[in-house]
Amino acid sequence: MQITRFCPSIITPKSADVIATLEALGFERRHKKEGINNKNVTSVTMKNADGFSVIVVQSDRLPQDMITIQMNVRDFDEAYALLESKGFKNVQGDKITETSSSKSTMMASPSGFTITVTEHIRN
Repeated sequence: MQITRFCPSIITPKSADVIATLEALGFERRHKKEGINNKNVTSVTMKNADGFSVIVVQSDRLPQDMITIQMNVRDFDEAYALLESKGFKNVQGDKITETSSSKSTMMASPSGFTITVTEHIRN
C-alpha cells in the first residue's frame, strides 16, 4: 500500500479559531475544499515552512473538536481492506464520500482512534 500523506486532521465547529492559531504557529493555507458530502463541511489544508501539514475541517455537526489521522493513499480499496482486516470500522456505515476529486471515509479502530483514508483522483 502506498501512502502519500500522513498527518493530523482537526474536525471542529470553530475552524476559524483553529486556523488562526495554526497561522500564529507559522502555518499557511494551501488548499480548500467546500461542500463536502453536499453539506456545510469545508476542509483547509495548511502547511508550515518545514513541510508539516495539518488539515482543518469545519463541521457544525460536532459539539467539540475531534482529532483524526489523515492518510492519503494511491489505492483506497486496498487501504480500506487493510484497515478492516485490523478491526477498523467505517464510521459512516457502508457510505463512502466521493467527490469529483477524491474518495474518502473515516475508519475507527477497535480501541477508538480514527484514520481518515483518502484517495485523490488523479487525471
